[in-house]
Amino acid sequence: MKMNKLDLNRIPKHIAIIMDGNGRWALEQGKPRSFGHQAGVDAVRRITSECTRLGVKYLTLYTFSTENWNRPTDEIASLMSLVLSSLEDEIFMKNNVRFKVIGEIERLPEDVQAKLRETMEHTAANDTMEMIVALSYSSRWEITKATREIAAEVKAGKIDIDDINEEMLSQHMVTNFMPDPELLIRTGAEVRISNYLLWQIAYAELYFCDTYWPDFMEEDLHKAIECYQNRQRRFGKTEAQVEENIL
Repeated sequence: MKMNKLDLNRIPKHIAIIMDGNGRWALEQGKPRSFGHQAGVDAVRRITSECTRLGVKYLTLYTFSTENWNRPTDEIASLMSLVLSSLEDEIFMKNNVRFKVIGEIERLPEDVQAKLRETMEHTAANDTMEMIVALSYSSRWEITKATREIAAEVKAGKIDIDDINEEMLSQHMVTNFMPDPELLIRTGAEVRISNYLLWQIAYAELYFCDTYWPDFMEEDLHKAIECYQNRQRRFGKTEAQVEENIL
C-alpha cells in the first residue's frame, strides 16, 4: 500500500467522516438501499484498520442523524439491524480500538442501546484509537442541549453568566472527551456539512470527494490526508506568522 507522499509525523490526530453515498451506490447497481448500507460497514472496517495503522487517535463517523428518522421505516429498521450486527465485529479488539457513541441514544431501540453499552464496556480498556459513532446525532441538538445545561446552572446559581465562554460551552458538548477534528472528510459528491460537529469543526480542514462510501479505500484516505498535509493551517494568523513559528 503506497504511502510515499504521507508524512507519518503529521497524521491528523482526529479525523471525522460523513459516510455518504451508501444508498445511491446500491441503487446505481439496481439493488436496495440496504445493500449499500451493508457495503458501507465493510468500508468502516477497512478505514478503521487503516486509521489505527497510520496512528490516528480519534475517528468519528456520522452514522445516523436525527434527520434520518424521517426516512422510510423499513430503511430505518434495516439500519438499526445493521448497527447491531456490525457491533459484533471483532475489529475493535483486533485493532485495540475503544468504542464510544454520541447522540440521542434514548431514541434508539432498546436492544440497540443495550448492545452499544455492552460494546463500550467491552472495549473500554483499548487504547490505540477511539472510534466515536454519531447515532441519532445532530449538531443543533447538541448545541441546544449544552445551552440548556448552562442556563440551568446559571439559574441554580452555580455559575455567573459572565463566566460563560467558549471553553465552558465545549465542556458541555457531548464530545467533551475528545479534541476537535483536524480533518473532516465527506464522501458521495455532496458538498455540505449536514448538521455535523458544527461547533467542533470551526478550524478543521474540509475534504470532499465524489467516491461513494462503499468504494472508499485506503488509498482514498491517503489522498485526503495528503491534501490535509499540503494545507497551511493558520487559525486566523497570516501566512508569514505561521512560517515564522515553524522556523
